Amino acid sequence: MKLVAGNSNRPLAEAISSALGIGLTRTSIRRFSDSEIFVEILENVRGEDVFLIQSTSTPTNDNLMELLICLDALKRASAQRVTAVMPYFGYARQDRKSSPRTPISAKLVANLIEASGANRVLTLDLHAGQIQGFFDIPVDNLYAAPVMVDDIRLNYNNEPLMFVSPDVGGVLRARAMAKRFEADLSIVDKRRERAGQSEVMNIIGDVEGRRCMIVDDIVDSAGTLCNAAAALKEAGAKAVHGYVSHAVLSGEAVARVSSSELDSLVVTDTIQTTEAVKGADNIRVLPIAPLMAESILRISSETSVSSLFD
Repeated sequence: MKLVAGNSNRPLAEAISSALGIGLTRTSIRRFSDSEIFVEILENVRGEDVFLIQSTSTPTNDNLMELLICLDALKRASAQRVTAVMPYFGYARQDRKSSPRTPISAKLVANLIEASGANRVLTLDLHAGQIQGFFDIPVDNLYAAPVMVDDIRLNYNNEPLMFVSPDVGGVLRARAMAKRFEADLSIVDKRRERAGQSEVMNIIGDVEGRRCMIVDDIVDSAGTLCNAAAALKEAGAKAVHGYVSHAVLSGEAVARVSSSELDSLVVTDTIQTTEAVKGADNIRVLPIAPLMAESILRISSETSVSSLFD
């Protein structure tokens, strides 16, 4: 097995390498003066089972291009199998035609990854599960839920909990978490006026005196999350915590979370943690490397990945 790391989230790649006890393959990834990306694999990978670790987070297009070029370099170096390990799959929110004359960018990205030589994809908490069907190669979609469940049990196990979906689309994710604790489920009914902005309309479910856990896959501008927290507090919630897989946290999102009604926001490190996030008092980061490492090991040894979540 060989591990190759792109530049999108080097700390996570190093943590996965440490968990597996396998060093990262030496590479040279640099840019020419006109910003073209050049990749050179500095070790022999002929006939190897290679795992390329690269999220397509900000800067999304640069990291995506780096992923594609690394895949091409590995295939041309005669790697036997190349798995694109994408802890965060960018463009996943563009999974359908939302209006006339718009693209399905998630499908385009899937085509690009396949055309570049990937034999399979390993990712975590896809925004929409149907994206797996955009590929004609195997896709393993991991879940951050076990890591979050352990954290909730460690901190709030003896309290009455209410799991909350911040919108109708996230009900399945929140319900799955609620089942693990035999807890109740609440839904935030919202109206989104335009991308990046939302207005909370109604809380479905009785949250009076409950500790509420908002479960979601992506926090970007944090508008939905902060509005939901305010509405839950107004409805009588004892405390509100957010558990989100991917901390995009663009623009003023960190400042918005820090000044919001959220008692805490817990995210994973699928996207490299910024200094702003590290400095926020109410944001915590859970390591995802052990889960990713175990999944890589199982894929390489051809054993079950789905049994991780049984």
